[in-house]
Amino acid sequence: MQLHHKIQTFEHVNRKLVLVVQDKLLEYMEQEFDFSHLTEPATVGDAIHIHAYQANPLEQGFRLNLSRRLSTDTDGIRACLGLQADANLELDDITRTLEARMTDATVFAPV
Repeated sequence: MQLHHKIQTFEHVNRKLVLVVQDKLLEYMEQEFDFSHLTEPATVGDAIHIHAYQANPLEQGFRLNLSRRLSTDTDGIRACLGLQADANLELDDITRTLEARMTDATVFAPV
């Protein structure tokens, strides 16, 4: 549900969100939700991109390899989750909310 709201907001302010997951998680998500309408390979114009990586074991540690790239828009996420909610937020509203939470300790002040 939160992902749907975030994507709708990102799309409304002409921004993109990239969700980076392990390939095993993407496989699970495809089993649990309807991903048949997602675009593969990813389309630049879509608001959400899902990048799936394989974690291949090495002698010491792991090596990440890009496995798949998918994308969709707000309607695609809504279809995946079976939702009908609407969460448009104006960029000014988002900025006001963030600025209200800022303190002198959190504001970047270059020397």
